[in-house]
Amino acid sequence: MAELKTQKTKVSPAKFVAAIQDDAKRADAKELLKIFKEATGMSPKMWGQAIVGYGQYHYKSERSRQEGDWPLTGFSPRAANFTLYIMPGFEDFKTDLKKLGKYKISGGSCIYIKRVSDIHVPTLKSIIKKSVAMMQKKYR
Repeated sequence: MAELKTQKTKVSPAKFVAAIQDDAKRADAKELLKIFKEATGMSPKMWGQAIVGYGQYHYKSERSRQEGDWPLTGFSPRAANFTLYIMPGFEDFKTDLKKLGKYKISGGSCIYIKRVSDIHVPTLKSIIKKSVAMMQKKYR
């Protein structure tokens, strides 16, 4: 079985964010560091080269022999937008998503936002808290 490419690293998330060239994207990434830390109560860790993750769980795929470790939640400052990782998916967050603001969803667990000012931060914090609790319950 191949090892996952995205692994937890020893790179400092604060240094990673400080190195973002675009001033507005760097400011939003700093704000997301605070939002996720407040919502999870956890310190961030870098996963791979560009994912800031909070907590971790070990999964085993039901469809293949793949298994590995992954953050409970997190974000990544991509070129076009920020990717926010809400690992349990969105089925239980329909009401919250109506209040979140301007975003897009793609795939099973990714919310895409352009900037933090486009969303309702208390709603995002609520989604993060609930999703982490769900993941911790599922992956005890």
